[in-house]
Amino acid sequence: MDKILSARVDEAIIRQIGRMAQKLHTSKKAVIEAAILYYAEQDKTKQPGDVFEETFGAWKRPERPGETVKQIRQVFQASMKRHQK
Repeated sequence: MDKILSARVDEAIIRQIGRMAQKLHTSKKAVIEAAILYYAEQDKTKQPGDVFEETFGAWKRPERPGETVKQIRQVFQASMKRHQK
């Protein structure tokens, strides 16, 4: 299922996408999709990364969990006091 994507893009890029679509006898959507797939493939070959290292690193913190909770509560309390004034 296709989804709608909205982005502000420079006019020159939009014109270039249109020219490429005409030259390749395809749609602008196909040009954009092919470019993204190509870019992703190039990124994969340059730096093979560990998915778990990239996405689940939040638990690796230098401080203890209690210290993190204390800091978060202090920020939250300061925020609440600011709105009470």
